[in-house]
This record gives sequence, C-alpha cells and structure tokens, in this order.
Amino acid sequence: MAFELPPLPYDYDALEPTIDAETMRFHHDKHHKAYTDQLNEGVSKDPSLEGKSIEQILGMISSQPPLVRNNGGGYWNHDFFWNTMKKGGGQPSGKLAEAIDRDFGGLDKLKEEFNTKGAGQFGSGWAWLIADAGGKLKVTSTPNQDNPLMDDAKEPGTPLLGNDVWEHAYYLTYRNDRAAYLKAWWDVVDWDKVGERYAAAAQ
Repeated sequence: MAFELPPLPYDYDALEPTIDAETMRFHHDKHHKAYTDQLNEGVSKDPSLEGKSIEQILGMISSQPPLVRNNGGGYWNHDFFWNTMKKGGGQPSGKLAEAIDRDFGGLDKLKEEFNTKGAGQFGSGWAWLIADAGGKLKVTSTPNQDNPLMDDAKEPGTPLLGNDVWEHAYYLTYRNDRAAYLKAWWDVVDWDKVGERYAAAAQ
C-alpha cells in the first residue's frame, strides 16, 4: 500500500457541537478511507507513480486518470482538513493577522468572502484560503476533490485553510443548510496551524 489512512489528530467528539462525533466517524473512517483505498488502486495501475509523494502526484494531476485525480485530491484534502481544526479554535495572530488585515481588511471580511465562496460552490467541493506566488492571501473554491496544488488549478497557490462543503461533511447536524455550517465552522479553526502554514509559505 503506497498511502495509509492518517489517523484523526483528536477524538471523534473533540469538535462538538460544531461537528458531531457521528459525522467525524463516517467522514474519516468511511469517506477518507475510501479515497485512500482507491488512490492506492490508481497508483498500482501506473508504475511511474510508485514512490511519489501525494504532493508530487497532485503537481502532475492533469496527466492522470479520474481515479487518481479524484481520490488523490480526496486523500490530501481530508488530511489537510483534519489538521485545520481543533477544539476551541482560536484567533489569527502575528504575521498572519497582519496579512489578513492587509489583503481583506480584517478577519470578518475574510470570513464573509470565504463563506460566500463556500456557499456558492455549486454541488460538492471546497473553499480555500491560499497564499499566491507573490504572498498575497486569496479566497477561492474548487469543485469535487480538486485543490490549489493541482497543476491545472484555475487559482493555484499554497493552501492555508480549507473547508469541505460536500454534504457528508455537515448533513447530519445542519441538513441542507450549508451556510449555517460554514458560519459555525470558524469556531473550530486552528489558527495556530494556519499561521504555521503561512510562515512556511512566506519563506
């Protein structure tokens, strides 16, 4: 097996009431596991992919079949997602907070733009906060399991923050109210982790 299912970095119920334990259990143990298994199936069919990191595969995704694209994206996106959250959330600080003020005019403006992108993503997909090649922060969205690391991304960049707006991420608690889920999700954003990612991207 080339890729293994990463464990959750916290207990299933750690993010309650924002995200309930049952959703976390199904999302991680069923959905993320399926992406992992099917990514391995896709990689096993192409010897040239053996030994490559998931980031290397995403960087050449335009040449890959849907099996690798969809499940490679799903594998990476979900590991990134779990590690974007923690109990109690927090607030941005330091250089990250300065960049948010510079590029959005404050955290509330960032949240507003991010929630609008997430709510407006037709069907399934993701909302992202990225740093572009020049270091500017931008909000974008991608369909399905695409992400800004893919070589054919419409808005490429380094992901700093990402929220899963597939219905399986929120339906048990929020039903079809994606906007309510997006609003509540900020309570569990791990801004320390986002700040670490921004610092690495700025180097």
